[in-house]
Amino acid sequence: MKKKSLLCFALLVAGAIQVQAQQEQVKGATQNESGKFLSGVSIKAVHGESGRSFHTSSSDQGLFSFSNLPEGGPYQFIFSYVGFQPDTLSGYRIQTGRPLALSVKLQPTTTELEEVVIGYGTISRKDVTSSITTIKAEDMNVGVFASPAQMLQGKVPGLTISTNNSNPNATPSISLRGASTLRSGEAMEPYYVIDGVPGASLSLVAPDDIESIDVLRDASATAIYGSKAANGVIIVTTKRGKAGQTDITYNGYVAIDEVANRYAMMNGDQYRAFVNDNGFSMEPTDDLGANTDWQREVERTGVSNNHNISLLGGTDKTQYSASLNTLQNNGVIKGTDMGRQIGRGFVRTKAIDDRLTASFNVNTSITKQNDVLALGDGVSVYDAMYYYLPVSPVRTETGAWYEKPDRSQYVNPVSLIEENTNFSKTKVIQAHAKVGYEILPSLTYNIDLSLQNRQFNNAQYYTANSMAARNQNGKAIRAAVEDERRIMEMNLAYDKTFDGLHRVSALAGYSWEENNNNDGFQLTTSDYYDDGLGYYNPGMANVVDLLGFGNYYLSTLRMISVYGRVNYAYNSKYLFQATVRRDGSSAFGANNRWATFPSISAAWRLSEEPFIQQVGIFDDLKLRAGYGVSGNSMGFDVFSARQVYGATSSFYTDAFGNDLRTLAALRNANPDLRWERTGMLNLGVDFAFLGNRLSGSIEYYDKNTTDLIYDYAVSTTKYLYGSLTANVGEINNKGVELSLQAIPVRSGSFSWSTGVVASHNKNVVTRISNQEFSTDYIDLAELGGAGQSNAFQQRLMEGAPIGQFYTWEWAGYNEDGVSTFYVRDLGTGERTGETTITPANKDRAITGSAQPKATLGWNNNFTYQNFALTAMFQGVFGHQIMNGTRARHTNIVGNAGQKNILASALETDKVSDINAHYLSDRYLEKGDYLRLANLTLSYNLPQFSSQFKNIRVYATVNNAFVLTSYKGIDPEVDLGGLTPGIDNRQTYPRTRTFMFGLNFNL
Repeated sequence: MKKKSLLCFALLVAGAIQVQAQQEQVKGATQNESGKFLSGVSIKAVHGESGRSFHTSSSDQGLFSFSNLPEGGPYQFIFSYVGFQPDTLSGYRIQTGRPLALSVKLQPTTTELEEVVIGYGTISRKDVTSSITTIKAEDMNVGVFASPAQMLQGKVPGLTISTNNSNPNATPSISLRGASTLRSGEAMEPYYVIDGVPGASLSLVAPDDIESIDVLRDASATAIYGSKAANGVIIVTTKRGKAGQTDITYNGYVAIDEVANRYAMMNGDQYRAFVNDNGFSMEPTDDLGANTDWQREVERTGVSNNHNISLLGGTDKTQYSASLNTLQNNGVIKGTDMGRQIGRGFVRTKAIDDRLTASFNVNTSITKQNDVLALGDGVSVYDAMYYYLPVSPVRTETGAWYEKPDRSQYVNPVSLIEENTNFSKTKVIQAHAKVGYEILPSLTYNIDLSLQNRQFNNAQYYTANSMAARNQNGKAIRAAVEDERRIMEMNLAYDKTFDGLHRVSALAGYSWEENNNNDGFQLTTSDYYDDGLGYYNPGMANVVDLLGFGNYYLSTLRMISVYGRVNYAYNSKYLFQATVRRDGSSAFGANNRWATFPSISAAWRLSEEPFIQQVGIFDDLKLRAGYGVSGNSMGFDVFSARQVYGATSSFYTDAFGNDLRTLAALRNANPDLRWERTGMLNLGVDFAFLGNRLSGSIEYYDKNTTDLIYDYAVSTTKYLYGSLTANVGEINNKGVELSLQAIPVRSGSFSWSTGVVASHNKNVVTRISNQEFSTDYIDLAELGGAGQSNAFQQRLMEGAPIGQFYTWEWAGYNEDGVSTFYVRDLGTGERTGETTITPANKDRAITGSAQPKATLGWNNNFTYQNFALTAMFQGVFGHQIMNGTRARHTNIVGNAGQKNILASALETDKVSDINAHYLSDRYLEKGDYLRLANLTLSYNLPQFSSQFKNIRVYATVNNAFVLTSYKGIDPEVDLGGLTPGIDNRQTYPRTRTFMFGLNFNL
């Protein structure tokens, strides 16, 4: 027994010695930059030969050890910790009896771009549980942009940005994950937050001042903004000074715009031959021997320039920034231009032992715009530049404009530019103050105050020679409108990490907002003695238009909100987020002014699990799931749900002979009008391989919007007015999004990085009727045209998407060379087998959709030594466009001798076709295109002076080329609103832009 006991004791001692030896293979400590020990630091040991990895974490004293490592090497030891930059120690070998002693000092995260802005705060990228895309300044598009949103085209999956022209005064159409409302304008677009100020104007931000843009794409991310977030949220963060920095930065460019494509209309010689050879005739006064290219007469080379100077700097306690931007964008159509000046100033400082942080910024912009007339009935430069006869001169021999006042929808496009003025000036000023006080090391109280004032002035003048105001001896329109927004936000923010493993952050806040919009008036006058003063002296007019005061009525909207959010992360492995917001708005009915918008999301970082790490494939792997509800209160005024009475266009004469304006109901009350609500399920996978050289994400979403608001016809026996704004409809969007980033080449002085974003969305209107308000369909998109009154081109109906084309079906020509169309049975809607040359409304049918099946962005960045080349391809596929412009200018019989015609019409159409211009599926064309949207070559000059730093010169081509079968001048048409995919006679030419720029720091 004694021998056995001694043997057991010896074995226990040997085992203890062996365990101690194993424990001492690697020992170490983790500290921060000041030497304080850090607990909960994640340490990964990677064996170079086998690829196996082993994990541990530092103790409460900041100590760690490894005891189970295979001998040999080389080993990499990777240290990671929330809020600190990762660090790696490499080249170590494990040998028996020679334990390693390691020590590491982790540096705090210094760049804000490693964090994601999530609304009222930030979060570490690896702790994100929802669908958020961040675009850094250096990755954004380069161009002459009217809106910073254009910098994101082709960069964010699910974000569709389209513009159907290059007018410097136009703004792009923007939608995220499909249309989810039956209202237009801002109600269909994402909500903007700039430097923490919700609803701020984009005109206050110059592209050069932007540091990053975060796009919150799913409802679990956007629900913190509640009733404004149904279409997603775009958060813009501008550049701010940092401690130890003092930089003066200049960015500038000169840009040259040329028309990229034109319609090939007949020239003078072709038109004369066409008329003479086909039995048509012209009025003798039309053909004065000219050969006028009207497109060239109204076009010019557009020269634009932009200059931005910024000052960034600061100390440990105080940071500041200031910038001044000036942009002058001259369009390729004479009389179109936009000039904008933006000034920004910001200062932030600390006090009370750095527990109090206060910041203040003032932003202002002045925008001046000139535009040309684009009215209906041919009174449009963009229409007349094509239809005006090429055999006629611009002016007569006496110097007067060559005009034909007696001809319907026929106006000299050059005179439209020269005899009409349309000038606008917009001033926006915003002040924002924020104070944060650290009550406890983990608890901070914040209060934000912001004020934004917008003043808009429009001045129009039509001379005595203007065909747009015939026989009025001059006409002037002056309008002045003011909008004001005041916001107060306050919240408590809590953030603490327990035992180095459990990170908890919470937010509870209150918001108050008041909008005073549309406070203005308009004055319309005519009959002037001469045109010398233009619109500057309406008091000299002899006629005041009593119907021309404009629809400007002060609308005061108030919104009160409470909101909260909780985030939990266990060792950055298991992640959870929940938010709730309750909004009250005076825009809705008295019975439904409050609504609650919750969300929940979670993520699992599988790449932190040992069983995934042992596979040795993934550098990062995360599964995400979330569901949230958001609302849509955008685009409302205070009168939306209320009974409104106002002046009509009718007058009556009283007993004393006075003409008095009549009053009547203009809107019905709906006390039950409530919020549109969008619920969205989002599932996502984030991944990275090959040492993070290949990474990306895949997303699936199901977005359902209920209680859609629309104006429905009602009986005037029950209501005072003929329509009622009510909640009836429902829309569903389902989609898949893919984002890939790769570094195919990274060797020596050459590298190539590439990224692809692709998305597919299916839009379906699932309901437009209920028991009280019932309709089978809603006809939309009446494009006009001879013989086509009330011939709508799209139909909104259940089971179909927004933008569904519902047109006549072209059946070819009859024996007389006239276009025929299929006849459909009134009862069944099926084809009868007959054709007709006089189609009726019942003969229309579903013929296509304007909703794209796929959108694509492909970004490439090549670098070689100091050279860099970036190329961005952008495309849209699987949709149709109604080419109403081509139909208009193919009307051979109707236009011959009266208006110009497309040169191609002689080959594609018959001169006997009286129906050539009828809008049918004949003019529905594939809208697919792939465009090299941006190509930039830059060179970073070697530093030749201590005074100049980071000198960069670059040249950019926008719209280098486009691959498409579309027969219009450009396939990128407006894809937003209720009538997407329409190209109809009001298209500003698309341009090709050449930019030359310079950037440097002092």
